[in-house]
Amino acid sequence: MIDQKPLILITNDDGIFSKGIHSLYEVAKAFGEVVVVAPDSPQSGMGHAITINHPLRLDKSSIFPGTKAYSCTGTPVDCVKLGIYEVLNRKPDLIISGVNHGANTATNVLYSGTMSAAVEGAMEGIPSIGFSLCDFDLDADFSVAMIVAEKLIQKALKDGMPKGVCLNVNVPEIKEEDYKGIRVCKGAHSFWEDRFDKRNDQFGKPYYWLTGDFLDEDIGKDTDLHWIDKGYATIVPIKFDMTAYQVMNELENWNI
Repeated sequence: MIDQKPLILITNDDGIFSKGIHSLYEVAKAFGEVVVVAPDSPQSGMGHAITINHPLRLDKSSIFPGTKAYSCTGTPVDCVKLGIYEVLNRKPDLIISGVNHGANTATNVLYSGTMSAAVEGAMEGIPSIGFSLCDFDLDADFSVAMIVAEKLIQKALKDGMPKGVCLNVNVPEIKEEDYKGIRVCKGAHSFWEDRFDKRNDQFGKPYYWLTGDFLDEDIGKDTDLHWIDKGYATIVPIKFDMTAYQVMNELENWNI
């Protein structure tokens, strides 16, 4: 019997032309057969959105030489679903998403298309990892992120991952010589203090741009924000079961 190479599905939320996904592809192709299904345009902040009000389209792309690749008109989660059920002939051994341009630390994970793609993979029972670099520059240096991705892809394929869990990996904006390693930790309890920039169009009608400041109110030393500031990449295990089991008994006592 001929051993099959590991099958790796790659997606992201910055779009198929982003530098981050090409950096991740360069690492992943050494570990098995790679297939890319990624949005045809940026889909940042889409969270776990899926497309239901108009048809999805897949177009073959030659942007990754010698690799089966498709651009998709949908969201990152659409890309994962289409990749699993329409593009591949078997379930992938690993789904990797990213590398995102910008951090997905703390509560940002709830909004992230990058991480929602990984969560979708975990929901399908597939080992999945989302990678993000704490640098929004379109031409950011992904060399440290590639070092981290190489280690974790190798580990995930060799040892597997817990069912129903994906990994949220964030890499600091840092030079290779200053990189200190990887820490497993929790996501910080930090959030956006939202504001809206209100303007008027040429007809005098108002429109709004979402803005605000990111507030780190978690003073703990076991968080992703803490370790990234110290020069470490971070791994936060993420599960899609959002049930607050610890309050179920309290709610039962409501006698409703």
